[in-house]
Amino acid sequence: MSMMEGSSTPEGLMDIEAVQKALNRSRASVYRYANTSPDILNPPYNPKLLNPEFRMSRDEPLLFHPNEVARFARDVLRIKQVTIEVQEPPPNATEELLRAILGELQSIHQLLRSRSSVG
Repeated sequence: MSMMEGSSTPEGLMDIEAVQKALNRSRASVYRYANTSPDILNPPYNPKLLNPEFRMSRDEPLLFHPNEVARFARDVLRIKQVTIEVQEPPPNATEELLRAILGELQSIHQLLRSRSSVG
């Protein structure tokens, strides 16, 4: 079973839709599988549930590490062959701008280093 064909975040984490597609389960099922609690923002790890990544607030979406989705599929759902394929999202304008800024900063750093070694 090839698992990751949904959307992923820039950090390589899987959102609810990606987990739904990977496990071939309904959205409601994914929410039932998820280790969440109305009383605790980040409940302790539970090997019988699908454990989301740490969240800072309840407003943040549930995100799952691909390895956790694979573990859940293999150990809890008993899916025999589990393969996770994390696909890099296409670069966006912000990422391209950050790469350009990084390049400029590296050039400035080299220039300053060469000037300090001359003087």
